[in-house]
Amino acid sequence: MKCEEMLAVLNEYVDGTIDPAICGEFEKHMAGCNPCQVVVDNIRQTITLYKDGQPYELPVRFREQLHEVLRKKWQETHQTC
Repeated sequence: MKCEEMLAVLNEYVDGTIDPAICGEFEKHMAGCNPCQVVVDNIRQTITLYKDGQPYELPVRFREQLHEVLRKKWQETHQTC
């Protein structure tokens, strides 16, 4: 399984609805691919944070920097000229 194939079934894996045959390939890929391990771990952590339904307040400066970077990226990818 390649990273792109793994990402295509990522939601099913995290939700626990993945086909068992694909699950084995998924886990085999993850065992040897650190970037994919990081992606799955981050998703699991995000789900854990939001499971309780309590918002997590970001520090003001971090939130401002995040918004600035996101705006810049959006402008770079959505320029019409």
